[in-house]
Amino acid sequence: MKKLLLLFCLIATLNAFSQTEADDKEAILSVLKTQENAWNKNDLDGFMQGYWKSDSLKFYGSKGVTSGWQKTLDNYKNGYPSKEYTGNLSFTIEAITKIEADSYYVMGQFHLVRDAGNANGVFLIIFRKIEGEWKIIADLSC
Repeated sequence: MKKLLLLFCLIATLNAFSQTEADDKEAILSVLKTQENAWNKNDLDGFMQGYWKSDSLKFYGSKGVTSGWQKTLDNYKNGYPSKEYTGNLSFTIEAITKIEADSYYVMGQFHLVRDAGNANGVFLIIFRKIEGEWKIIADLSC
C-alpha cells in the first residue's frame, strides 16, 4: 500500500510540473499574440508591453545592441514610423524551452507583410516571469 501511495504521489508531482510548464508556455504564447495584435494596429507602445520595462532590457538587432526599454521603443518608432512600415506581423514559433524556474527561451520566425516591402527573419527571445507577468528580457532578431 505504501508503494502504491508513493507511486501516486510521484505521478501527481510529475503531472503538476508538466501542467505548470504547459501553463507557462500558454502564457508566453499569449504575450506574443498580444504583441502581434498591437503591432498590426500600429500600436508600438502596446507592442512594447511584452518587454521588461527596464534599463536592463537588451535588444540585439541588425544595428547592434540596444539597452533599455525606452531606447528600444524609440528605435521601433524611428524604424516603423507609420502603418506603411509596420504592416501585418505574424510569428511562427518553433520552440519554447525552459531554461530554469521562471525563464524560457523562444525561437521562431517573424513575417512582416507591408506596403514598404515585406520582411522576414528569425528571433531568439528570453522570457522571465517578473512580478507574476511574463516579460521579454532579451531579444535577438535578425
